[in-house]
Amino acid sequence: MSMEWPEFVYSVGEEGSDPIVDVQGLPFRHDQYAQSGHYHNMTQDLRAIAGLGVKVVRYGMPWRIAEPHDGEYDWSLWDRALEACEDAGLLPVIDLLHFGLPDHCAGFIDPSWVEGFCRYVDVFLARYREPMWFTPVNEPGITATMTARWGLWNDRLSSATDHARILANIVRANLEAIARVRADRGGQWISSEGFDVHVDPSGTMHRRLERRQAISWLVWDLHFGLDPLPAAAQYLDVVDDGLRDRISELAVSDHVIAGHDFYPTSVQCVDGSRPAWTIEERVQLGISELRRWHDRYQQPLWISETSNLSLPVSEQIPCQTTLTAGLDMLRAQGVPVRGLCWYSRGDQYDWQTGLANPTGAVTEVGLFDTTRTPRPVAADFARLARTRSSADGWPEGDHHAHQ
Repeated sequence: MSMEWPEFVYSVGEEGSDPIVDVQGLPFRHDQYAQSGHYHNMTQDLRAIAGLGVKVVRYGMPWRIAEPHDGEYDWSLWDRALEACEDAGLLPVIDLLHFGLPDHCAGFIDPSWVEGFCRYVDVFLARYREPMWFTPVNEPGITATMTARWGLWNDRLSSATDHARILANIVRANLEAIARVRADRGGQWISSEGFDVHVDPSGTMHRRLERRQAISWLVWDLHFGLDPLPAAAQYLDVVDDGLRDRISELAVSDHVIAGHDFYPTSVQCVDGSRPAWTIEERVQLGISELRRWHDRYQQPLWISETSNLSLPVSEQIPCQTTLTAGLDMLRAQGVPVRGLCWYSRGDQYDWQTGLANPTGAVTEVGLFDTTRTPRPVAADFARLARTRSSADGWPEGDHHAHQ
């Protein structure tokens, strides 16, 4: 059984991040679904997405709720979620781990969580027979960066050694899950990863620029089985040889749509400055980096997340219009761009601080606001979804049956 990703997709995501952060020395678990009210408004929210003419939703339930105790599963939330997708006529790209581990896991640095994740994937696949598109681990590279380079989430570590080891653990978990999906049903990896665009405005920091670019692309090198770029050639030397061998064995190079999460905040200066770039300038820099990425990896890609993050609501339509034009240019040049996902349906919480300061502040990036009222950008997105998404590949009939 197989279902190929259509030629081009306009999609929407539902924000469900759940990492642990530190608040005055105590752990605090984020739950974006609880903050947005999605648990109680699941049917309404998914119907609102479908009402835009969207057929594909990036969607998942928290692992910690599906497995509240080690080896004990509660599928009631997943049952509701997938039934709501079916009711709305939406095909989900299944997200199984979105920044946070269950409470019974010691942390990302302890590799034992990977085996637990593999068991979770196995049981999920046995129960839900139909989903074909998976993002097993959302943003593996960003998860590792926030957890072990910047010290803000989960393990809250901040060293190159910890970062390399945690990145390897997360990549292995993702690849183990991808292998299970493929063996079970021939499904596709529809990935999502942060897309940092490093810029050296002065032209004097070439070595630092190369280093940052090389480290940010390690996540792709590991997944695709490529040697790291020269500036990061020794970065993974601290990783156990057996783990590196397993990652190499599992590396994939087909049936993937590589996801890049591109926001206004994605464009960063290596010297720490913050030029007043226009939206057009940011997108131009991003498009140039996407082209460079494709030159190296030669994989089809999509914008797996985008919004006006860091810019006011008034800039939502210009962000969307400018990025769409840039992707059209890439496609005209032969780069296989396969879609765009607005992230997310509704507003988010505390992303102004990367979730590090959980005050409940609203991050106004949604197609719909906190009262679930559509913003002007929603109508514009609906126009694009209805007129520019390709219709090939959509299945007929029920697609979320479970045992």
